[in-house]
Amino acid sequence: MSVNPNAVHSVDFVWEQTVEEARALLREEPLLGGLVHGSILHHSSLEAALAYRFAQKLSSNEMSEQVLREIADGAMAADPEIAMAARGDVVAIFERDPACHRFIQALLYFKGFQAVTAYRIGHWLWRTGRKDLAYYVQMRVSERFGVDIHPGARIGRGIMIDHAHSIVIGETAVVGNNVSMLHSVTLGGTGKEDDDRHPKIEDGVLIGAGAKVLGNIRVGHCSRIAAGSVVLEDIPPKKTVAGVPARVVGEAGCAQPSVMMDQLIGVRGSDDG
Repeated sequence: MSVNPNAVHSVDFVWEQTVEEARALLREEPLLGGLVHGSILHHSSLEAALAYRFAQKLSSNEMSEQVLREIADGAMAADPEIAMAARGDVVAIFERDPACHRFIQALLYFKGFQAVTAYRIGHWLWRTGRKDLAYYVQMRVSERFGVDIHPGARIGRGIMIDHAHSIVIGETAVVGNNVSMLHSVTLGGTGKEDDDRHPKIEDGVLIGAGAKVLGNIRVGHCSRIAAGSVVLEDIPPKKTVAGVPARVVGEAGCAQPSVMMDQLIGVRGSDDG
């Protein structure tokens, strides 16, 4: 199954497919009935399900589930792009992650999806001037999921963060559409400057596990950053970079590295290195 996360449909195919999968899951594993009903089947839309999951995951003695649910409902009512981007993320995860066989897995189990969805709500709070509440959401996402995304960062649609452990994305970072990254990726600054200090990741980029991209630099579209690399300079479009510090070792290897998810550096790259 291949679908376009940016396509406009008269029917919400992501939500309808998720509901169908939820019913099938109940037949296969009745012990998960409480989770499936509470997270999916008790809701009439993906927006409501996302708000419920956000509140359930981030609630604590400091802020109740009810208050967080109201925040999430308000954010998605005011900015429909939050839920539309989440739909694109679900499709991206389904298409790119070989461990994902159903849409429902992202909503129920994958902390990368849940963390990015929570970030999107925090980003709306940040843009509307509620910065302390946005910081609170950032803190809870970091505590709950081990993912630290500043609410001021700008992140596009169709994002997949595989495993999503120890992800750090700084305040002035920009991540384009259809970007994939693996665990332990850092999009960070290089000093104490208080201006535009974080990377700009263009569309279609694949960032391998443990890669660090530092400073106000640009990673060109459809490029590939090898696992463990430290990127300190701009990367041209459609290139593969590797090493510490990273340098170009060849072409990207395919038209859409973030979709193909091929992290191996081929013979050509090795010869160049």
